Amino acid sequence: MTIDNSCLGKRTKETIRQLIMRNSYGHLFKLTSFGESHGEAIGGVIDGMPAGISVDMEFIQSELDRRRPGQSRLTTARKESDKVELLSGVFEGKTTGQPIGFIVHNENQHSNDYENMRDVFRPSHADFTYWQKYGIRDHRGGGRSSARETISRVVAGAFAKLALRQFGITIQAYTQQVGGICLEGTYEDYDLSQTEENEVRCPDPETAERMASLISEVKAQGDTIGGVIACVVKGCPVGLGEPAFGKLHAELAHAMLSINAAKGFEYGMGFAGAAQRGSEQNDIFIQDEDGGITTRTNHSGGIQGGISNGQDIYFRVAFKPVATLLREQQTVTIEGEPTTLQARGRHDACVLPRAVPVVEAMAAITLLDNYLLNKTTHL
Repeated sequence: MTIDNSCLGKRTKETIRQLIMRNSYGHLFKLTSFGESHGEAIGGVIDGMPAGISVDMEFIQSELDRRRPGQSRLTTARKESDKVELLSGVFEGKTTGQPIGFIVHNENQHSNDYENMRDVFRPSHADFTYWQKYGIRDHRGGGRSSARETISRVVAGAFAKLALRQFGITIQAYTQQVGGICLEGTYEDYDLSQTEENEVRCPDPETAERMASLISEVKAQGDTIGGVIACVVKGCPVGLGEPAFGKLHAELAHAMLSINAAKGFEYGMGFAGAAQRGSEQNDIFIQDEDGGITTRTNHSGGIQGGISNGQDIYFRVAFKPVATLLREQQTVTIEGEPTTLQARGRHDACVLPRAVPVVEAMAAITLLDNYLLNKTTHL
């Protein structure tokens, strides 16, 4: 079956294209982002932020500082201050309930580093798919496909965290695995307050040191490496999420898999639970000390039937090795001619350390959105 779109008016086509582009995320709490890696700026508009929330600019900037490039020897050497400027939606230090516009100017682009990529496709990057879909691409740092786009997510996530604080909900992510080096046990076995004490953002100092050494080794070889980020949400009330197509874990998966380089998502027991029996995995209901109902275990990861059950929500996100290598690779030109490419410029050998705040941000946006949606069911 073919669809004849000749009958569609110009305005209808423009509306459809805007829907297809999907530059917005969320339902009631919604982020629309804009900007490219080597453009003038990255920015966004946050809609649906509750009014009257105190805006802690130092906290918001600190969240961006955790994401920014050049923060350690393990990250890209690109130097950006990533200072956020609020344009609207805040008055006398509090949110007004109106759209919050913000912008972060790009300061340290080295666009000439990408000139040799103008007419070739980087393996496993978005170059080819962007070219095929739009007929045009920004070869400078990947344009819109660059991880620099996540600045907007971190700003929105910081605002979401400020609101979630009012409800006693906290979010903590950390690096669980880099390559074959994996933190044993669960989040309950570690002091997660130690996560920010090292450049890998792993709560175990000894494991963090091994991870850092591996990243340095890979970086020296002009190669890259992937890993896994774990995240835990505490204080989430019962009732977030919808039974069918709005399941909370599906919403979280959507959020996480929209992050650059994310390749997999699991929550609770995840894939490990596929090898177990129901008698091993079921979370038995018991009465808590206050006479309420809880569960003896939390194999479900805080979500049952797509709805939060009041237990800790925990999940993991797998990230692939960065596609841009500082070593020679076989590829083709835009005409399909075989060629070789050796990327230049400044690139992360491992995204994990800088992706930790991005995972937290997307979790915060998703949870606040679902918290507000849940409130509407009681109107």
